[in-house]
Amino acid sequence: MSSLEGRVILVTGAAKRIGRDIALRLARDGARVCIHYGGSEAEAHATAAECGNAAVFQADLTRVPEIERMFTEIDRQIGQIDGLVNNAGRFTTIDPLKLTEADWDFVHSVNLKATFFCCQQAGRRMIEGDGGRIVNISSLGGLRPWSRNAHYCASKAGVIMMTRALAKAFAPKVTVNSVAPGVIPFGPTDALTTHLIAKTPAGRAGTGAEIADAVVYFLTASNFITGQIMAVDGGLSQK
Repeated sequence: MSSLEGRVILVTGAAKRIGRDIALRLARDGARVCIHYGGSEAEAHATAAECGNAAVFQADLTRVPEIERMFTEIDRQIGQIDGLVNNAGRFTTIDPLKLTEADWDFVHSVNLKATFFCCQQAGRRMIEGDGGRIVNISSLGGLRPWSRNAHYCASKAGVIMMTRALAKAFAPKVTVNSVAPGVIPFGPTDALTTHLIAKTPAGRAGTGAEIADAVVYFLTASNFITGQIMAVDGGLSQK
C-alpha cells in the first residue's frame, strides 16, 4: 500500500456526517484534503479548519457545469488531483406508488448523475497525469431492496454497477472502487434504521470512522484492486 502523504483528495459532501469523518481521517493520514459542500457552508469551513485549513469548494452537484467549475477551481488553486471520494448523497423514504418524477430526480441527480460526472472530471485528469484512486460511497440499499426506498436503492445499485464499469474504462492508471455502508446513524433513528440495527449480526450500528477505514484502504491499495464493492455493514448484507 502507498501513503496518502501529500496526495490531493477531493471529498464531496464533506461538511457533515460520513463525509466529515472521511475528510478528518484523510487529513490525519497526511492527505491534502479538498472539502466540497453544497449548502452547509459553516459546517464545511469548520471541517476544513479541523483538517488543517483545507481548501473548500462549493458546487451544486445537480448541475454538471457546477461540477466542471469545481474541478477547474481545483486545477487553478492546487494544480492536481490524486483521489476522489464521491460521498455526497440524498436519502428519502417514499411509497413507490406515490413517488413523483421530482422525488426520483431529487435523489438520482446527486446519488447517480453527480457521482458519474465527478468520476468523469477526475478520471480525465488522472489518466492524463500520474493516475489516481476513486472511491464511490454506495449503500447497503444498493445491495438489498427496501420496499419504501425503491428510488434510493436504484440510485445506489446504479453507483455499484457504474463503479465496475468505470474500473474497466479507467484502467490501468485509475482504480475505481466502492464502499457500501450499512447502518451509520447520525442523530435520532427512524423505524427502518432501528429495524436494520436489530438485524445486524455485529449487534450494533456502524460509525463514520469505520467507513473512513475502508475508504483509506481503497485509496492506498495497488491498481490490482479495482472494481470492488466493500460492504461495511456488520454482516447485514449476508443475512
